[in-house]
Formats: sequence, structure tokens, C-alpha cells
Amino acid sequence: MAVVAEAGTSVLEGMPMGFLQVAADWRITYVNAAAERAFGRRRADLLGRSAWQAFPGNEDSLLGRAYRRVAATHRPELFESYSVARGVWFEVRLVPAEGGRINAFFSDSTARHRIQERLAVLARVSAELADTPDAVQSLSRIPRALVPVLADWAVVTVLDDDGRPRDVGCWHSEPEMRPVLARYSELRLGALPATAPLVRSMHTQETTPVTAADVHGSLPPGEARDLQRRLATGTGLYLPLLGRGRTLGVITLWWRHGRTPDAEDLAAAREAAERIGLALDNGRLYRLQAALAEELQRSLLTQPVQPEGAEVAVRYTPAAEAARVGGDWYDAFRSPSGAMTLVIGDVVGHDTAAAAAMGQLRGLLRGIATYSDAGPGEVLRGLDAAMAQLSFPTLATAAVAQLTREEGCGATMVWSSAGHLPPLVLHPDGSLADPSPWPGDLLLGVDSLAARTEHRVALPAGSTVLLFTDGLVERRDEDLDTGLARLRSTVAELADRPLQELCDEVVDRIVHGRPDDDVALVAVRLA
Repeated sequence: MAVVAEAGTSVLEGMPMGFLQVAADWRITYVNAAAERAFGRRRADLLGRSAWQAFPGNEDSLLGRAYRRVAATHRPELFESYSVARGVWFEVRLVPAEGGRINAFFSDSTARHRIQERLAVLARVSAELADTPDAVQSLSRIPRALVPVLADWAVVTVLDDDGRPRDVGCWHSEPEMRPVLARYSELRLGALPATAPLVRSMHTQETTPVTAADVHGSLPPGEARDLQRRLATGTGLYLPLLGRGRTLGVITLWWRHGRTPDAEDLAAAREAAERIGLALDNGRLYRLQAALAEELQRSLLTQPVQPEGAEVAVRYTPAAEAARVGGDWYDAFRSPSGAMTLVIGDVVGHDTAAAAAMGQLRGLLRGIATYSDAGPGEVLRGLDAAMAQLSFPTLATAAVAQLTREEGCGATMVWSSAGHLPPLVLHPDGSLADPSPWPGDLLLGVDSLAARTEHRVALPAGSTVLLFTDGLVERRDEDLDTGLARLRSTVAELADRPLQELCDEVVDRIVHGRPDDDVALVAVRLA
């Protein structure tokens, strides 16, 4: 006491901040009035005692380790510590003093810590929702972000496009209760009547506080009701998930008996619900936009003509990202001479403008080819000239191949490329033709006077030809040669498959149904 008195006992006693001093042997030598209030202990019960005896469990805690570091290094430290006994967070500053003593200054930082926790919850909710353009995919993890800071357990419910509710995620703060909550989540919606508080909250779009009795009374006798009795020991809240004026789901939050959310907790919960609702609505718009984009793309890609003595297969897979409708196209039709014409092309860009340009280019090429009955090189030259004449503001790659049946068996293929990847030829014995030269001639839309080169290939009966867009082989993290080698290897493995199955397997194995870019493919197999 004398040591502290020399530093000004009156000042220490008047401070709102708690103050405690320990000697080099860890005996408590001073406790001010603010510390008494913070600890809920009389100073007479603490003075002269070892700090580790006066506060059991502290010796091996974060606080105890910090005390020993300061004693060893003689350097002050500032940190936060949680008192389980008091249920309070303290900001603690440890300052070394003469004679090996340590002065501890501490203040209640619970309010600030709670603010930080709530902000962290909102940040995590936003991060989870940002992981995917379709929020439903990430909602299973949202309850883990809300619990235990905002509630003791939580369930997220969403409405599907037909208005049917389903629980997509749940979490409980107590590990042993998580299987109980998961089972309750599986059963509860099927057992709820139309008058249940949860259903009413979705219909009225209003936040609905509930008690255990409210929910218990709305459930018919059975397993769901029994599980609810185990889970609901306090009060709950239904928060509608709203997006642009419509209800898209609801969050169930529940607090155990004895815990009451404060106004800031409820405000944070409402903020989380608003973010989730907006993300759900954005996801709904994403799905609608993606479906519309894909429908637009597919409407421009008609089914191919099936010529006598050959089979034609086509595939189109849109990019996995939202509305990545683009300019990829395929075509297959008969020329006036009877030759089978295959076309593959890709307009630069990934938007509805690219899709519209693709539709116009596809129509122009068809018209030029069927009217002129010219070879592939001349058809591409004519298309380039038409684009220049019409001031068509786009760039595109394309490859045109014409297959003419020969007397006896087989066919001759003549093809030309405007900056597009060359065809892949699979021989009847399962071997692959040597890779064709690439890059091809200049892409379309650059120079309408550019020369166009034609290549001639003899195809025995049973041969297969594949034309494809770069979305099948290009990857962001590897060069094009690697992608082409992967395609050749895959086609070689599938050489004995029927054409339709071969095309399905090629797309599935290489892009797994979720390509980074649109994929278009047209293939023909000679009988």
C-alpha cells in the first residue's frame, strides 16, 4: 500500500478504470475501488494473496501468460481478456514497475467487443454470399455465421421458384444439439399448418417474435413437436428475407432461457436478413437471366440436317457464369451441289450483343453458301466482304468444311479457317490424323480482302470429323497446346463409341458441364 500511496492513492481511487498491482512474488498489493466493482470482490479478500490463488485458473490463461511475459521482458502489453465468471470482456494494460511489480489497468470493453463481433458476423455473411452468384448455394453456411453471436441456434429457410419453403441450413451453439436441430429442420416444415407463426411471418413480411409455447402449439403431436420441445427453451424470432418487395425466405433465430437479445443484436440480425434477402433476389434474377440467355442462344442454333450416309451431332454448353451468353455457333446444312457443309464459329464477346451478332453472321453465312454453292474459302471471303459492306462492327472466327461423297465409299473434305481452330479427324481404326496447321487465316472483320486458304482431306468410310469452339480446350491457367492435346487424348479413348455418346463424353470429361466459356461442337461420322 505504501508504494502505491507514493504514486497517489487518491488518483487511483478516483479512476473509473480498474487498477490492480502485484509484487514480484505475485502477491496482490493494491486494488482500487473500480477494480472491486469490476471483480465483484472486496479488496480485503484479495490483498496479500497470490494472484493465482485469488483468481483460480488465471495462471495458465491468456492473462496469466501475459503477466509472466511482462515480468520477464519488462515491456508493457495491451490485450483483451474474457472473464467467464463475470461474463465480461476487459481491455487490460500491463505495465512493469520498479521492484519487479506489475501494474494492471483494465476497463470493461464488452460493448466494444460486441460491436466488433456483430460487424464480423455481417462481414462473414457478406463474404459467404459473395462466393457464388446464386446465394442459395451458400446459405447452408449462413447459420454458422449467426451463431452464437446473434443467437443460440438458427435455421435459414428459402422459398423455391414455386413458392414452396425448404430449410437449407441450420446450426446450434452446442455440438450435442446439432443433430437434434438438423432432424427438426428436416421435419418441421412438413408439420407446420398454414396458421403457424413462421408461415404467417412469410406472408405478412413482418418480423415475428415467438415463444416456445407459440411454436409448440402450432405443431401437431409427433417427432417434430418433441424435438422442438428440446430445442426451444427461451424465445425466438422469425425474420423474413425480403428482396425487392417479395418474400424469399425466413431466418429462425432462437435464444436459450435466460438470454435476451439486446437492440443492437436485433439490428444486426435484421441487417443480415436484408443482405441475405437482396442476395437471394439477385440470385433469382441471375437464374432468370441465365435461363433467358441460354434460351436465346439455343433458339439461334437449329437442329442439323442429317444427310444420307452420315450422322451429324451437335452440342452447345453455356458458360457456368451468369448470362455468359456469347457468340459461339454451329451449323450443318446441304449445299446446292449436295455437299454436306459444317460450320463452327465464335463472335468475340460474351453478352447479348455477341449473341445477336452471332445470329446475323450465321444467317449471312448460310445465305452466301447456299446461294453461291462456293467452296469454304470463298464462302468465308464472301462473308467478310458482306460484313465490310454492311459495316458490321464485330470480330469473329469461323471454320467451314464441305464433305463431298466419293464413288464407292468415303468422302473428300475441303475446309477453310478464319482464325478458328482446325477440325479434328478420327480415322476408322481409332487413330487421329496429324494436327492441321494453325493458326488459320485472318479472322473475320479485320480485312475483307484477306486471302482464304483451303485444305483438302480424304476421309475413308467410318471417319469422324469434329469442329469445336475454343471454350472446349482453353483454360485460364494453361496454354492452348495443352488443351488441344487433352482433347485429342480424350477423343482417342472414345474412338469406338457411337457418335452421340462420344460427343456427350467429350464435353463431360473435358469441361465437366461447367465450362469457363461457351462450348459449341459439331461432328459428323461417315457410314
